[in-house]
Amino acid sequence: MSELINVLTPLHKKTTRDYLARMKNQKAACMAISKEYGYDYWDGDRKFGYGGYEYIPGRFTEAAKSLINRYGLNSTSKILDVGCGKGYMLYELSLLIPGATLHGIDISNYAIEHSKIEIQPYLKVQSAADRYPFKSNEFDFVFSSAVLHNLKISDLKNALHEIERVGKSKYIMVESFRNDLELFNLQCWALTAKAFFDTDDWIWLFKEFGYTGDYEFIFFE
Repeated sequence: MSELINVLTPLHKKTTRDYLARMKNQKAACMAISKEYGYDYWDGDRKFGYGGYEYIPGRFTEAAKSLINRYGLNSTSKILDVGCGKGYMLYELSLLIPGATLHGIDISNYAIEHSKIEIQPYLKVQSAADRYPFKSNEFDFVFSSAVLHNLKISDLKNALHEIERVGKSKYIMVESFRNDLELFNLQCWALTAKAFFDTDDWIWLFKEFGYTGDYEFIFFE
């Protein structure tokens, strides 16, 4: 049964953001560079993205524990991260449930080349919108965080279909808004997003595209 859950919101709220400063800092030019998903996006200046995306021990621990507990994950589970980036969440899961079979896909060559070396062999360069090289129901759990809002709607449909196809249990997190202020802040902050939907529209799309898993929204308050 699809449910709204709270996994990454506490981590999201720990970061302070200057929305207007980003909007005023040659944002249109920065967006073009960010969408290459290379060094600048991950480890360059903050105006292009993360401003240095390094592994911090313990940062993802509570979120990983929440996923493990909710979806009954253990050392026999097979798990896929769609849009895994540098693979930090997968690495955190590997520490908590050693022996689990882990896979990750991401569009960024740079991210995978600079991922945690312990899980790098299990990561593959691939778009979230293309058909995945996996069998139907191959994974006990498939998740995707802060990725799907970067897709145009036709690609979003494909990605949701694939996540639904290969996963027994599913969870996705996307950016959204509940009011005009949050929409404005999101528009100021987002560098790579193409899907700007409020929560009602996201839920409608999940149903329209046949996605039955859990979901979470993060907001820019």
